[in-house]
Amino acid sequence: MNKKMKSTIMSVVAAALAFSLTACAGSGAGSEAGKNNAGAKKAVTLDYLWFTDGIEGDVMKGIIADYEKQNPSVKINLVEVAFKDLTTKLKTMISGGKPPALARMTDTGVFANQALDLTPYVGSADSFTSQFIDSIKPYYVMDNKIIAAPMDVTANGILYNKTLFAKAGVKVPTSKDNVWTWDEFTAALKQVVDKGGAKYGLVWDFTPHRWSTMLYQFGGSMISAGGKKAAINSPEGVQALDYFVKLHKDGLIPQSIWLGSENPNNLFRSGTVAVHMAGNWMLSNYKDINNFEWGVTYMPKQKIRSSVPGGKYVMAFKGSGVEKETVDFIKYLTSKEVNAKFNKESLFISPRKDNAKLDYAFGKEMFEVFADELANTTPLAAGDWSRQDIVPKFSTDLKNNIVDAIAGKTTSKDALDKTAKVIDKAIADQAK
Repeated sequence: MNKKMKSTIMSVVAAALAFSLTACAGSGAGSEAGKNNAGAKKAVTLDYLWFTDGIEGDVMKGIIADYEKQNPSVKINLVEVAFKDLTTKLKTMISGGKPPALARMTDTGVFANQALDLTPYVGSADSFTSQFIDSIKPYYVMDNKIIAAPMDVTANGILYNKTLFAKAGVKVPTSKDNVWTWDEFTAALKQVVDKGGAKYGLVWDFTPHRWSTMLYQFGGSMISAGGKKAAINSPEGVQALDYFVKLHKDGLIPQSIWLGSENPNNLFRSGTVAVHMAGNWMLSNYKDINNFEWGVTYMPKQKIRSSVPGGKYVMAFKGSGVEKETVDFIKYLTSKEVNAKFNKESLFISPRKDNAKLDYAFGKEMFEVFADELANTTPLAAGDWSRQDIVPKFSTDLKNNIVDAIAGKTTSKDALDKTAKVIDKAIADQAK
């Protein structure tokens, strides 16, 4: 082979090698930074800050896997943290200039200023918000901005020991049309204690949130409807706390919870308590109870029926660099089909109006009672608890003042007057 021929062959090989390397670059690292020659989407990773209460973490992982299959250019990185560490972790990431793409949230108001406004991404704000139950709107729409999207809702309510009620010959309300008054409910509890052998009539979670259920039922609220001043020390509020204190004095509620450290869940599980005032999240918690029968019935009313709506939301953040991809994922999570799957498999209540009745594998009728409680809830409840710029500044004081009233250290009126001053100061400070 002469020199000329060798030179020609080498030129052809070099050209082929250069073409091969160029092609490889187009389908590898280059596609991470932009679009390749075939027009494939940019590969992105969405950091999703997440906490888990129960089984819903596994459900979410399945939903993420489905989404990634449908959207191969998107990777969802689920960053799992303990709920108690969520706020600190999020603040650290934001202050460091590296916010996550999105996070699972309860106290949406705390990060309202850092949240991405979803409104420009979801078309019409009204069409988006109209998908969800009305009572939770104050939690995720603030200053006319959609700062988060609902994933599930909670309702305060009561779970009862069917075995003890049956033994006492007491029948619970079976319809929203025949719910007990508080006096009728108290009389029923006394009968279950006297004839059914219950040690206590009622256990009540040690939180201001759960106590406020009674406040709303008595016609009160923590903050005025306009949000300008405290309302907790109204005559209705004082009546509600008086009644709560009397339930303790009469022994229907054990003082060991609010004046001690006893766990109401453990007391109810023991089979010696007639009713637990808690919420729908306890359905999955109590699912394994097998030493007695239990169920859900309607809460009593005073002036009105009311629960307290709560729930969890997904929030996107400004400055993540992947805002559009994040909102696309949020719209997927909150769609009818996907949201139904998440709530049905997690044993949660869906916030979507068109998912009001889901075919739960467990507790379908019980979920419907909780959903009815939400449908009969005063807007004042969400108006109060959505004010996360205000509530954390007085909730501990409220809890401590309720404890003092139960312990007999102060009157209900003085306890709530004292709380009202803290609320008014918090509102004034926020307005500065």
